[in-house]
Amino acid sequence: MTGTPGTPWSERSVIVTGGTRGIGRGIAELFARQGSQVVLTGRDARTAEKVADDLARSTGGRVSGLALDLRDPEAIEAMAAETEERHGHVDVLCANAGIFPEKPLREMTSGDIDEVLAVNLRGTMLAVRACLPTMERTGYGRVVLTSSITGPTTGFPGWSHYGASKAGQLGFLRSAAVELAPHRITVNAVLPGNIRTEGLEAMGEGYLRQMTSAIPLGRLGETSDVAHAVLFLASDQAAYITGQTITVDGGQTLPESGNSPTTGP
Repeated sequence: MTGTPGTPWSERSVIVTGGTRGIGRGIAELFARQGSQVVLTGRDARTAEKVADDLARSTGGRVSGLALDLRDPEAIEAMAAETEERHGHVDVLCANAGIFPEKPLREMTSGDIDEVLAVNLRGTMLAVRACLPTMERTGYGRVVLTSSITGPTTGFPGWSHYGASKAGQLGFLRSAAVELAPHRITVNAVLPGNIRTEGLEAMGEGYLRQMTSAIPLGRLGETSDVAHAVLFLASDQAAYITGQTITVDGGQTLPESGNSPTTGP
C-alpha cells in the first residue's frame, strides 16, 4: 500500500500550505529534494505555480502549485481532493500557512481577531480534516503543524491574536493526535523561533540585532533548520511520536535571567 512504513520518499505525496515563501518554501524545497511529490499552496495561483516551477528546476523534484485561501472551507476541501487526484493519495500534510499582522490589543477589532484565527487556527483544523479521508483509507498519515514559540512559550506586544492562534494549534494537536492514532496518523508540531524569512527581514535591522543577541547559538535560524525538523516528524523514524512539539529556536527560550528573550513570530 502506497504510503505505508518503508515507502521511499519518492512515492510519498506531500502538501505544504503557505509554501510560496519563508518557512513553507523551505519545507517544500526539502521534501522536493527527497524526491517526494509536493503540492505547495499560496493565496495567489500564479505565484504558487511560479514558486513550484522554480523549486522543481532547482531540486529536480516534482512540485506543483495550487491557489488556496484558508479562510474558505470549500477551497480547503478542494485542495485535498486536487492533491489526491494528482498523486493518488496524501501522505503528509505540512500545515504551515499563517499570518501575523501586528496591532496593539486596545486597537484590535473583532475582524482583526477573526481573520488571524480563521487562517492560523481554523484553517489548520480544516486542512487536517480535509486530508483525513485519504489518510484513513491508506492507514497512514503524517501531520506536522507550524506553530511558534510566540503564544505557546513566549509573548510579544502586538501579536496577542497571533499568539492565541498558535497556542490554540497545540490544544488542537493533542486531541487530534489521540483521535487519529488508531488510523496510524501522527500529529506533531514545530515551534520556530526567529527564522530568517522575508517577514522577519521586514522587522528591520534593529529588531534583527535584538533577537540575534538573545539567541544562545548566536544566529538567526534558517528555513532549512525548521524544514529538517518537519522532515524528521514526517519520517518513518518518527513513527512512534505523536502529539509532541519540537522547538527550533537556537535556545532562545532557555535563559532564566533578565536577559531572557522576548520573541516575535
